[in-house]
Amino acid sequence: MNSKPLAVYRLMPSARNLRTLRPDDSLIDLKRWQFQGDRAPRPTAFAAEWTGDPKAREAEFASDCPGAPILGGRLADRLRDDLEKSGPLLPVRVEEPSVDTYLLHLVDRIVDCVDARASSQPKKATGEMQRTVFRPDALPLALPSFRVPQFPVGVQWNGWAVDRLTGLLGDDIEARLVWSEDPSAKPHPSPWGF
Repeated sequence: MNSKPLAVYRLMPSARNLRTLRPDDSLIDLKRWQFQGDRAPRPTAFAAEWTGDPKAREAEFASDCPGAPILGGRLADRLRDDLEKSGPLLPVRVEEPSVDTYLLHLVDRIVDCVDARASSQPKKATGEMQRTVFRPDALPLALPSFRVPQFPVGVQWNGWAVDRLTGLLGDDIEARLVWSEDPSAKPHPSPWGF
């Protein structure tokens, strides 16, 4: 970790010409577990299919689903010790042959660190907030990623983890600023949109 201002991001593949993975119906089971916690079975099996130009390069950060980060196996192996602090890496079955294996980062750490008074009202259906403000003293700085009770289907990424991922992936990953303790930093106007 470094002395940069605290920041939280949403990560997704960049809009470059990359092939990405779209989870199948296993995404429904994942969302059910994210919403209901222990009242729903914890998902253990995932499958996805490639989207985009078949001639394009496969993304290493391959899913744009906010709660289902899928990483290439080589990338996940480089970050495994940090990622597993937030939750396990589970295999993703991809029908079409690929140059790499893929793993879903099942973020099971939920941290109550949102300043509810300063944040937007969560949407009833998803909990998504247009503007999210975090309490710096409550941020889980040792975790690369986490979820919040208000928006359990969205994975939040700490700034230090984003720096590591962008250092490895460059322009192949898009980091949308959700919040920063730096008052001059401008959060993305729609961090969870497409």
